Parts: sequence; C-alpha cells; structure tokens
Amino acid sequence: MTQLISALSEISRDYRAVFCDLWGCLHNGKTVFPEAVAALQKFRAEGGAVVLLTNAPRPASSVLAQLDRLGAPKDCYDLVVSSGDAAQYALFSGAVGYRIHHIGAEKDMPFFTDLAPELQALAEGKPAIEFVGLDEAEGIVCTGLKDDLTETPEDYRAALLHGKTRGLPMLCANPDIVVDMGHTRVYCAGALAQAYEEMGGATLYFGKPHPPIYDLARRKLAEPHGQIDNAEILCIGDGPWTDVLGGQNEAIDTLFITGGIVAQQFGTDAANPDPALLETWLATEKLAPTYARGHLG
Repeated sequence: MTQLISALSEISRDYRAVFCDLWGCLHNGKTVFPEAVAALQKFRAEGGAVVLLTNAPRPASSVLAQLDRLGAPKDCYDLVVSSGDAAQYALFSGAVGYRIHHIGAEKDMPFFTDLAPELQALAEGKPAIEFVGLDEAEGIVCTGLKDDLTETPEDYRAALLHGKTRGLPMLCANPDIVVDMGHTRVYCAGALAQAYEEMGGATLYFGKPHPPIYDLARRKLAEPHGQIDNAEILCIGDGPWTDVLGGQNEAIDTLFITGGIVAQQFGTDAANPDPALLETWLATEKLAPTYARGHLG
C-alpha cells in the first residue's frame, strides 16, 4: 500500500540518489517551486545525488539553459538526463532513417544540433540528417506540436494518416501526453505518438516509462558517483503513466507527486490528497507507488 509522507526528508536516508521529474515537481514551465528546491538541496547536502530526469525532447544542454532562465539554483541537482538525450542515440543510429519529416516547434531544433561529444562522434560516421516532406521521408521524428498553446492532436490527423499509409516509423522524443504550463494544459509529442499508434503506425519511445532513459541515467550517474543499485534510487514525479510506471518497471521505489497533472482525482486540496480517493484511484489504474505526497518538499 502506498505510504503518504510529510516530506522527502522522512525517507531520504534510505536512498543514495533520486531521479526527479521536472515539470510538475520542480517547476511548471514558468515558476520554480521553492519547497521542491529546498528539499533537493537538503538531499544533496546530506550526501545524496539528484538526477533531473525529464521527458523533454531537447538534450540536457537545452534543458539546463531553461533551468537557468527559470532561476533554478545549480546546487539543487547534479545532472540532467532527458528523453531527448536518449532519443538522439536512436536518431543518429538511423532508427527511422536519415531523411526525416520533423513534427515539432522551432524551440526543439537543439534535438538535432546540440550533441554530446560521444554523439558527435557517432553522427560524424553516419549520413547527415535531411529534413523532407512526408512523401520523401524514411521516418518521422516528433518532438511535439508546432504550437502547443493553440494546437491539438486533431490538427495533425491528416499528416499522421499520410505517414501511417506510407508505413513510416515515428521516433517520439517526448512520451508525455500533457504537461501544465502555469495554469494551461498543453499537449506533448506523446499525444501525437499515441494517436499514430491508434491508427496502426509504428512508434519508438526512449523517455519515461521506457527503459532507454533509465539506462542512460544510471550510466551518467555512475560516472561521478560509482555504481548505485536500484534499491538505493528513488524516482519522483507527478506522471502516473511515466514517472510511477517507469519506476515500477525498473524495480525502483517511487514517490508520486499527486498535486500535478492528475491532482483533481484526489480532492480539492492539491497539497493534501485524500487517502481514500488516492487508494481507490491507484487500484483502478493498477499503479503502486511506494510513497505519495501532494507536492515535492
């Protein structure tokens, strides 16, 4: 049964590292949450390592720049690992070909250009990525909607049907379905990938809850901290079907932040989920996070 806790510090002594989600936990795309920052700072001050594990379709360098713009202190985390990082390996390995049709915003272009040194070496030995229309493409790379403030997946129905008819595989750089940007809910690449799959299209995922991002996070974590067993890691996030499910699939304990994208399921006070509503909802969804708390703190 999921245990409601009063603070991260209540359980932190049991873990050497946390894999912490960004959107809905540390910030909402506009504002950093001071209580979450303080909790992560305290965890690190006591010797723990913090990996910010995000389904952002952009590489870590771009995510770090966003954190700087939002004012997130550098001492509340050790490193960032993104879905974009994990998906880049597949892209430059030719998982969907090299003549690709890109669905996404201009802000996501660092996915194609900002490469870690090991990826740069991989890319130099492969054909150059070429952006083409659907009729000429070998595959689709979806980093999100072109304008997530005004568009919905329905706006892409015709393009997705065209791609499916041609048998094009889709690389989804962000498995999230939605995130909350301030008080506005916006669709992510995962919503388009889900629609594509429902049409019968083939989709490849690399972010949470899928294994590649966890494998990459453990490798990156081991570089400065040595090997850390799954039993010593805690996954933190507000995404039931990404953060919680991903942790469960990896046999890693999870802290479910209930005041995020599904807060309405647990009563009117997002900071204090109703225990009975929480237990019933988790049973219905067949999820079993180790711990739960309204907000990270």
